[in-house]
Amino acid sequence: MDTSKIVLTHHKLSSLGKTPLVLDGMGEKLQAIYEAGSGSVQEKEKALLAEIIAKVNDLFQGTTDDDQLIYVNNVLKGKLLQSETLTQQAANNTKQQFSNSPDLAKAIVDAVIDAMDAHQAMSQQALGSKRVQDGLRDVLLGPGQLYEALRAQLPGGNSPSA
Repeated sequence: MDTSKIVLTHHKLSSLGKTPLVLDGMGEKLQAIYEAGSGSVQEKEKALLAEIIAKVNDLFQGTTDDDQLIYVNNVLKGKLLQSETLTQQAANNTKQQFSNSPDLAKAIVDAVIDAMDAHQAMSQQALGSKRVQDGLRDVLLGPGQLYEALRAQLPGGNSPSA
């Protein structure tokens, strides 16, 4: 089966909580590092995501943080990353110059329109077809691992064998 045309369009980061890691016979435990510079990449990414959510909350009402994050950081950003014009402008200009680009402003509007059209078309197809709804269920429960993700949110987080 050729999977080269598969494109990741959405993803969600979820904390599964802290899980103790038991290593038998591996010597002493390492001490945690609490000094400056010990922050992880994950902490920086979480800070950026929190900043995105805070700024988007000011723009949109009636949607969840996850909806907003997916919309801005995945849908719109994903469409903008496909632009060769924006790629060239980012390569050849400072961030300030790039932010003032009329091409960027137009590309953002185009990305919003494209996202609206795509999501509306998919939603209409899903609402109008039992076959599509069943297919979505199969994808979500199969490779989408919805059941497992929901179980992982519970205290203890382990799902029983199917």
